[in-house]
Amino acid sequence: MQKEMTMPRLGESVTEGTIVEWLVKVGDQVAEYDPICEVQTVKVVAEVPASFSGTVKEILVPVDETVSVGTPIVVMETEADADADASDDDQTTTTPAPTTTQTPATAATTAAESTPAAETTTAGPRFSPAVATLLSKYQLDPNQITGTGHQGRLTRKDVENFVAQRSQPQAPQSTPAKTVAQAKPVQSGLMGRLATDTVQPASSIRKAIADHMVQSKAEIPHGWMMVEQDVSDLVKLRQSEKAKFQQLEGYKLTYFPFFVKAVAQALVKHPRINSSWQNNQILTHHEINISIAVAKGDELYVPVIKHADNLSVKGIASEITRLANAVRTGKITADDMQGGTFTVNNTGSFGSVASMGIINYPQAAIIQIESIRKELKPTPDGLGFKIADMVNLSLSVDHRLLDGVAAGGFLKDVKANLMQFKPGFELY
Repeated sequence: MQKEMTMPRLGESVTEGTIVEWLVKVGDQVAEYDPICEVQTVKVVAEVPASFSGTVKEILVPVDETVSVGTPIVVMETEADADADASDDDQTTTTPAPTTTQTPATAATTAAESTPAAETTTAGPRFSPAVATLLSKYQLDPNQITGTGHQGRLTRKDVENFVAQRSQPQAPQSTPAKTVAQAKPVQSGLMGRLATDTVQPASSIRKAIADHMVQSKAEIPHGWMMVEQDVSDLVKLRQSEKAKFQQLEGYKLTYFPFFVKAVAQALVKHPRINSSWQNNQILTHHEINISIAVAKGDELYVPVIKHADNLSVKGIASEITRLANAVRTGKITADDMQGGTFTVNNTGSFGSVASMGIINYPQAAIIQIESIRKELKPTPDGLGFKIADMVNLSLSVDHRLLDGVAAGGFLKDVKANLMQFKPGFELY
């Protein structure tokens, strides 16, 4: 009797996943909880552990194929089943071979001869058979490369990035090129320079982002509204606190936590904004979990600050720092990526002053925090002018359940919340 492992649910709203890489091959012995493949969803790239110990008999889903949660992805034979089969054939029962152990000094050489049954090591970083092949191909010492995978495991991207950063890569001539040139060169530039168009396969993460954005724009009728707010007092507050904050906490105090705090407080008063349209019903979320966008190279992740309305500015700043570091070091978890009910996007970090965000499906809205800029504004008494720090707040809403009145009321309260941030405000 053989057992099937199925595509797991890597998040409460995740319905499918794409196989990015198989970490095992047919014939490999796998221990329970050993990673057997990497799966990409719209939320995260995650290693999938084996549900039980056994031998890989058949891989059912090829790399880059997307399947629904619950779909069988691999067939395995348990050790008990193997022993039973051997007994039926009157063969001598033997103790299963122990898991192969590799030391860093011999890992690459061993990979060229045989594939280890599992990724266990007694010293040095752990890595999959596919990574071991790359290490052998480029003649690399795994101890020289920083692993960003689960528990410091070396990933294929770690090796590829390391090779790309070397001043003189020693890649074999047979290595297939990442970029394929079109057959017909085109002439461009004032000097008549010949250039070629290039075609590069999209990464699994980029394809997941594309699918998610298409779904959002296809299913959600987007409405948009922008307002501006004077945040001169907020600028003064941060200026007075940032040096002491960094000395105490060890990371910078940015403007972003203040905006997340202001939005979270406004969502308490406007639960319809903190909702989603599902199956022709309005699902109002009672937890306020703020999704934020974090870039890693050309990949975009949207981790979640849970219960943001209950956190201080310092607490929000701490979560932003933790989640951003987890994304950039490859340690973000599926739990960190799920449960978001509203998205706050820090477009101001790019110098943007007005933008329209695409809603993070199935949420009902997304707000873009634009860059803070100095403008000449009339004084409150109307008798003169002052230099003010102004910011635009750009809100995209799902027009199926939100209209201009709801959007305007929400933004009005976000503006009022921003006005509370002035010198003397308690960050903790």
